[in-house]
Amino acid sequence: MKKGFLIVLGMFFLAITLNGCVTTEDLEKVQAQEKLNSAKAEQAAQDAQNAKSAADAATAKANEAQTNAENAIKAAEENARLAQEKAAAAEKKAAEAEQRAATAEDKVKNTETLFQKSMKK
Repeated sequence: MKKGFLIVLGMFFLAITLNGCVTTEDLEKVQAQEKLNSAKAEQAAQDAQNAKSAADAATAKANEAQTNAENAIKAAEENARLAQEKAAAAEKKAAEAEQRAATAEDKVKNTETLFQKSMKK
């Protein structure tokens, strides 16, 4: 019984040992899989680098557009300020002209009054 048990145990051990050995074909499969994984990793790294470059370019364009917008706002504000100054100057000149017109009108009335007084005499 012990001999039979030892034989069965030996055969079991032998079967496990033989199944546990790696064959050349298994090694080649592992190496092929490793190469494939390595190629995929390199492609992913390249894609990430390309995406980073595209993002950097987009950021640069966005910064340039922001700078252009800020410059346009400054120019528009300056134009508005100049327009307000010109409008204020025009209003001042119009008020002065109105004042001169009123003065001239008063002078005309005075002249008419004097003329009529002189005609009555």
